[in-house]
Amino acid sequence: MTAKVQNLIGKHTLDTNFSFFLYLCIKVIRSNILHGHTHYMKKVNKVLYISQEIFPYLPESEMANMGRYLPQAVQDRGRETRTFMPRFGAINERRNQLHEVIRLSGMNLIIDDTDHPLIIKVASIQAARLQVYFIDNEDFFHRKNTTRDDNEKDYPDNDERSIFFIRGVMETVKKLRWTPDVIHCIGWMTALAPLYIKKAYNEDPFFKNAKVIYSLFDENFTQPFNKTFADKLLIEGVEPEHVSNIKDKTVDYESLNKLAIDYADGVIQSTPEANANLIKYIKETDKKFLPYHPDEDYADEYVRFYDSVI
Repeated sequence: MTAKVQNLIGKHTLDTNFSFFLYLCIKVIRSNILHGHTHYMKKVNKVLYISQEIFPYLPESEMANMGRYLPQAVQDRGRETRTFMPRFGAINERRNQLHEVIRLSGMNLIIDDTDHPLIIKVASIQAARLQVYFIDNEDFFHRKNTTRDDNEKDYPDNDERSIFFIRGVMETVKKLRWTPDVIHCIGWMTALAPLYIKKAYNEDPFFKNAKVIYSLFDENFTQPFNKTFADKLLIEGVEPEHVSNIKDKTVDYESLNKLAIDYADGVIQSTPEANANLIKYIKETDKKFLPYHPDEDYADEYVRFYDSVI
């Protein structure tokens, strides 16, 4: 057999193999479409940000800067966003032009058998075309500090403040009739969101398909929540077995974050110095995990991560 003939046979075999490969690819794609397996084709369109801190309403910090600039960056990439934070007493309402949204306010949230009125306020960061919603309540947030008093001691009711904040966000999003694809939780005061979304609001049409991302920071609290915390969490949909790991226990920073990780769909390490025990805990689970990215343009990595969880 001549070299020319061998070359022709080789080329024909290559063409045949390539054609067969294309045929298989097309067959797999058609099968996936027919059976609804188009997960890889999806893209996140709506992102809800629940942030503990946002600059310029609170001083600059790693967390506050992320709360400010990440939603803007994601919005600039063509995604729709909504942003919430607590209306801490340290926020100057007049300077930042906060005003109450009457149609969203007026609900009472019951925590530990006590009614707490929910007040919703809103303000805009004009330079970013970003609107921020504030969860407010006189009992919980009308103090001049955020989570610690003048002596740097954690407020003893930070547990109830966290519960009120997260439940307030959920109820307000429902009133806005807005359906997020991804809910990104930033700061330990947002750690209860994964539990409530996956258990208390899992049948709600505005949340049932949402994926929850939890950002891990190095900020901490030193005063553990008391042993009644697990009981305070119970509402319709949240049963004792869902919080059995913290039942009748004081809940410290690691325990609270583990609760968030357990119910989140993905976790992002948003600081280089995150708690080593929590990083180990994440890696021992099957959760999607995005390690710390030092790049200033981390928003692209975050958006890719959002798309990967839906």
